[in-house]
Amino acid sequence: MFDGFIKTAAVTPKIKVADCIHNAAAICNGIDEAVAAGAKLIVFPELCMTGYTCEDLFWQETLLDGARQGLHQVIFHSRGKDALIFVGLPWEKDGKLYNAAAAVCSGRLLGIIPKSCLPNYNEFYEARHFEPGCRKVEWVDYEGSPVPFGMNQLFVCKEMEGLCVAAEICEDLWVPQPPSIHHALAGATVIVNLSASDEATGKDKYRESLVTGQSARLISGYIYASAGEGESSTDLVFGGHSLIAENGILLKESRRFMNETIYGDIDIRRLVSERRRMTTFQQQGQEEYEKVPFHLELTPTELTRFIDPMPFVPDSPGDREKRCEEILMMQALGLKKRLEHTGCASAVVGISGGLDSTLALLVMAKAFDMLGLSRQDITAVTMPCFGTTDRTYTNACELTRTLGASLREVDIRKAVTLHFRDIGHDAENHDVTYENGQARERTQVLMDIANQTGGLVVGTGDMSELALGWATYNGDHMSMYGVNASVPKTLVRHLVRYYADTCGDEKLKDILLDVLDTPVSPELLPPKDGEISQKTEDLVGPYELHDFFLYYVLRFGFLPRKIYRLAKLAFAGSYEKETILKWLRKFYWRFFSQQFKRSCLPDGPKVGSVAVSPRGDLRMPSDACVRLWQRDLDEVE
Repeated sequence: MFDGFIKTAAVTPKIKVADCIHNAAAICNGIDEAVAAGAKLIVFPELCMTGYTCEDLFWQETLLDGARQGLHQVIFHSRGKDALIFVGLPWEKDGKLYNAAAAVCSGRLLGIIPKSCLPNYNEFYEARHFEPGCRKVEWVDYEGSPVPFGMNQLFVCKEMEGLCVAAEICEDLWVPQPPSIHHALAGATVIVNLSASDEATGKDKYRESLVTGQSARLISGYIYASAGEGESSTDLVFGGHSLIAENGILLKESRRFMNETIYGDIDIRRLVSERRRMTTFQQQGQEEYEKVPFHLELTPTELTRFIDPMPFVPDSPGDREKRCEEILMMQALGLKKRLEHTGCASAVVGISGGLDSTLALLVMAKAFDMLGLSRQDITAVTMPCFGTTDRTYTNACELTRTLGASLREVDIRKAVTLHFRDIGHDAENHDVTYENGQARERTQVLMDIANQTGGLVVGTGDMSELALGWATYNGDHMSMYGVNASVPKTLVRHLVRYYADTCGDEKLKDILLDVLDTPVSPELLPPKDGEISQKTEDLVGPYELHDFFLYYVLRFGFLPRKIYRLAKLAFAGSYEKETILKWLRKFYWRFFSQQFKRSCLPDGPKVGSVAVSPRGDLRMPSDACVRLWQRDLDEVE
C-alpha cells in the first residue's frame, strides 16, 4: 500500500446452485487465497452466495435463511483478514427482496448495497424476484447492530489517503447513467462491480470496453468480478470473465471458462493526481452519501503490474506504426500551417546527419508535399566544424540529395576560430565556450540564410533535450518553428525507423538506417581516429531513463521516490539501482535549473500527452528550487 498502490482481486469461485453451505465455504477459500496473495480489496460475483440462476427459488425462505447463514460464516471468517471484501447475496428488507452486495471487513458487516437497474429483457427476469435499490441510505438491523443499506455508500480507508470504494452490480454498468458516475463524483476512486454476465459470442469484447471505458471516464479503478462455472446451464453459460482496469487501462483479464482469481495493482495516487489535474472533473454530491470507515494495515505491496520502460513508445508493432504515422502527420500539419500563415514558400534547416535534424527534414519534405511546393525550396545547410565526422557529413549530404532538397554547405571553422580570437578564447580549451560558440555560429548562419531566401528556420531539438536543457541558449535552442519540440528522444528513433520502413526508396532507407546506427552526439568536440568522441548519453545519461522520468514527473507529478521505485522495476536487468538513482538526481537538477531555456521556446506542435511548452503544458517558474525533490530522493534506501 506504499506509494499509493493497493493489490485487488476479482474471485470467481465454483459454486453450486442453491447450496449456500458449499458456496460460503468456497467464498471463504477464495478469501484465504486472495489474502495470501496480498490482496487488500477482494470482490466476488453477483449473488454468489446462492447462485445467480436460482430463479423462483429466491422466493423460498430456506434459501434466504441459508444466504444469511452463509454471510454470517463469511463475516466470522474475515476476522483477522486484512481486506475489504464484497460478496453478492439476496437481502430481504421490509418484505421485499433485493439483489445486493455485502461489504465486509475484519469480522464486521460494513454495509449492504442494493442493485439499482434490474434487467427484465431477453434471458433476464430479475424484476420477477427483486426490487430496484434506492440511492438514499437507510439503516437495517443485522444481528442487533445497525447497518447502512442503500446505493449511496462510500467505504473510506482511514489509513490510506485517497482509497474510497463504492459498489454497483452487473446491469448497473450497462445502462446510460450508471450509479458509478455519482459514486465517482462523490469521491470514490475505486468502483467494484459484482456481476453475473452470461456469455454470448462477442460479448466479452463489449464487456471489456464497458469496464475500461467507465474507468477512463471516471478516472478510477474498476474491479469487475463475474460469475462462472457452477451457475445453472439450463439456458445459459457463464464464463467467469473478470476484469480489473485503471483509468482506461486494462490491468488484468481472466481467462474465460476457467473460474480463476485475478489480481491487479491499482495506483490510487495516480488516480488522485489525474483528478486533481483535470479541472473538468469536479466532485459533487458528497452530502448525499454515507461515508463508512474501514481499516487496513499499511503494508508493502509487491507490484505485479507491468511497468513500461518506454512509456512514450507503444509496445505493439501495429500500434507503434499507427502512432508514428499520426505524429509525422501532426508535425507536418503544424509546419504547413505556419508556412501558410507567414506566406513563406521556403524553409531552412541545419542538417547534421543526426537523428533530430533527420526527422526535421523528413517532416519538412512531408509538409512541402502537402502544400504542393517543390522540395528544392527546402534549404538544408550542413555546417562542418571541429567535431564533424565523415560519416555524419556524408549522411547529411546524401539524405538531402535523396529527398530532393537543396543542399548548402557553410564551413564555419574559420568563422568560429575568428570569433574565439575576437573574444580572447584559446581554441585548445575545449570548454563550454568552445562548444557553445559553434552552436551559436550555426544558428546565426541559418537565420541569415533564411533572410536571404525569404524562408523560416525549422528547429530540430527534441523534447528530451529541452527537458534536460541540453541545448545552447540562443544557439540550437532557437528557431522560427520547432517541429520536434514535443517528441521525446526514444520516440524520435521510432519515427525515423518507421519512415525508413515505409518510404519505398531503398537508397533513402539505407541512409536512414545508418543515421539510426550513429551515436547521438552534438559533434562539438574533435573526433578521435575519425570517430565521434562526444557521446551525449555519456554526459547527461541514457535517454530511455530520462524519458521515463520525464513521463512520470510531468504526466502524474509523482514523488521522486515513487518514480525511482517504478524505474527499478521497469529497468530491472538493464540498469543497477545506483545508476538509476544517479541519473534521476541529475534529471531533477537539470530539469529545474534549465527552465529558463524552456520559458522562451519557439512555437511547435504538441503531439502527445506530455509537452514542455511554456504556453501549454508546463507553466513553471525559472527560479523554482529543487530542494524538496532532492530531499525526497535522499530518503530512499
